[in-house]
Amino acid sequence: QVQLVESGGGLVHPGGSLRLSCAMSGSIFSDYLMGWYRQAPGKQREWVAHITTDGRTNYADSLKGRFIISRDNAKNTVFLQMNSLKPDDTAVYYCNTIPIQASWAQGTQVTVSS
Repeated sequence: QVQLVESGGGLVHPGGSLRLSCAMSGSIFSDYLMGWYRQAPGKQREWVAHITTDGRTNYADSLKGRFIISRDNAKNTVFLQMNSLKPDDTAVYYCNTIPIQASWAQGTQVTVSS
């Protein structure tokens, strides 16, 4: 059974950066296309980015150029480098497989505020 644990969130000023991590256990990480999602207060969860098993990436249009998704198969971990953060990026960030095959974990809170 796939289990996921997100980490790396926190409070950051506008314009700052954070690097999120998501560690997988219970299955062969390198077999999965992995995605990041986020849910802002009062809004539905939305897709942020994904990375294929061979490293190809795709991003939500509004985030291109600011966020970078990567993976380390040796560490069973997917990352999300977030730069030039804005208050609108405030959300709980989650990772999951694509298609969704794991229960949603608790996520990691990102708060962008001055």
